[in-house]
Amino acid sequence: MKRFCNILILFSILLTTPAWAWWGGGHDIMTQASVKVLPEEMPEFFRAAGKMIAHCAYDPDLSKDRSIPHARQAEYGEHYIDVELLKEHPIPEGRDAHIKLCAELGLAPRTIGTLPYAVAEWTERLVLAFAEHRKWPDNPMIQYKCFLYAGFLAHYAQDMCQPLHLTIHFDGIVQEDGTRLHAGIHEKVDSAIERLKLDPIELAKAQQIEAVGDLMPAIVKQVKAGFSLVDSVYELAEDWKNLKDPTPALVDFTNAQAREGVRWTASLYLTAWKLSENIKLPGWLDRAKNDANMSQ
Repeated sequence: MKRFCNILILFSILLTTPAWAWWGGGHDIMTQASVKVLPEEMPEFFRAAGKMIAHCAYDPDLSKDRSIPHARQAEYGEHYIDVELLKEHPIPEGRDAHIKLCAELGLAPRTIGTLPYAVAEWTERLVLAFAEHRKWPDNPMIQYKCFLYAGFLAHYAQDMCQPLHLTIHFDGIVQEDGTRLHAGIHEKVDSAIERLKLDPIELAKAQQIEAVGDLMPAIVKQVKAGFSLVDSVYELAEDWKNLKDPTPALVDFTNAQAREGVRWTASLYLTAWKLSENIKLPGWLDRAKNDANMSQ
């Protein structure tokens, strides 16, 4: 009987994989704040582009549109990781190792989710773009690329700070019969930053931004920190029902997670900038020559 119940729960999870992230306005607010808190050692062109980078932070969710099925299939799992499905296994260091572990567990990578690898990979893409900027600081094409990469990175980094993106209980606590207690909570949490009209200026205040050490261990640590707050989300289950008249506890929780999203995103930007200093670009790459006629 217990095995049958476990199968029902897993079947329920597979049929109800989350389709949400922080609402677009929430990503916009957090991304603008993340750029505001960056230290002066970051390049000025980047620190002046908060709204442009926030514009790009919407794009990962656009890629989940049903009218573009191939992009949707590739994008979907990038927004979450269901930690419980890994069982006793640690989060693998890279995407290939994750895919191998998923095969051993008999689950598709999309079922478990691939969020940690989206964060790592987009951070490293931004590292390369920053390295190009260091070599060709006046090239606007490189700057535009930095904005795009930073927007994608912001989206995934901030999803990592929404605890319901890290658990099988992403939209209600899964019961043994496959039903979910507090179903519908995910959209309430995702919408809170936007509905409460949090201010980027306020979210940026008193933030301490530091680059991370080793990237993947820092990502794993962030996942664990967010996962530890899943119970806290459900302790406020009744509060989430009325965002028009939010309780102080709900406001405090939303503000804390938004501030954490800002801190984490900004720390990854700073990390990418610092790592870019030691990147040796390939000799065949000559942006000055290739982009000489970019006005044509």
